[in-house]
Amino acid sequence: MFFLRYNVDMYQFFPRSKQAAVFLAFLFFIPLFSTSANSFTDNISWATHGSIFFWAADNGRQGADPAPILPSAGFSVAWQFWGPLKIELTEDLYFTNYEYNSTLGYPMACNPENRSAFVMGFLTGLQVAGIFPIGENGIDVRVYGGPAADFRLVTLAFGLNHPADFTGNIETDARLQTDAIKEYFWSEGRWFFPVFGAGMDFPLNEKFLLGFDLRVWFPFYRIWTDKDLPGIDGWRFGVGMRITPRKKIVAEEE
Repeated sequence: MFFLRYNVDMYQFFPRSKQAAVFLAFLFFIPLFSTSANSFTDNISWATHGSIFFWAADNGRQGADPAPILPSAGFSVAWQFWGPLKIELTEDLYFTNYEYNSTLGYPMACNPENRSAFVMGFLTGLQVAGIFPIGENGIDVRVYGGPAADFRLVTLAFGLNHPADFTGNIETDARLQTDAIKEYFWSEGRWFFPVFGAGMDFPLNEKFLLGFDLRVWFPFYRIWTDKDLPGIDGWRFGVGMRITPRKKIVAEEE
């Protein structure tokens, strides 16, 4: 447990360029341990992916991060159920720091020195994807969309042990802020983020496809709550790469 806490805490202080490099390395590292580059079955395939997330915000609060840039890593499993259509389950893991704005009544991503809570997010999507080949070069275009949810694990930020961190005043008390952040994320359906995306896959070699993705998550909960917040708050954008094992093509014997 100490090893995990130490490494996660140290990771947060890396420059963002190094954070992105760590996750992109993860993207290309995982397939090397695959015992087979084939799909599980003829209709089921999988992929590993890494992305850079942009969390849009417009809170104007000093110490907050107005546009958090978060690297993530994940995987997807897809079932081809008819023609070019697939049902795809995706999972993206990210983590960042938050503080609570008691004046506005909502959490804000922040710089490490202003942190109260550590948030690990499991961004889960279940979408329908259309795969359309272009020409005879093995290039595919993907268009997809469907429901998604951000299951956020909220804990007290690591390394907070100064008496000033626990004053009993929500403006400065990290424990009270952490509880308020957890309550906010898990109430009023604020975990629901439908997603829409598009991408392309290119043959990397005989075993793998290299893909590029653009994704947008919509803060659907803004329809019934948080109507007084700036319109951009809650929107999420992602740019990513993915590695997909290619199916073996067995030539028919003459």
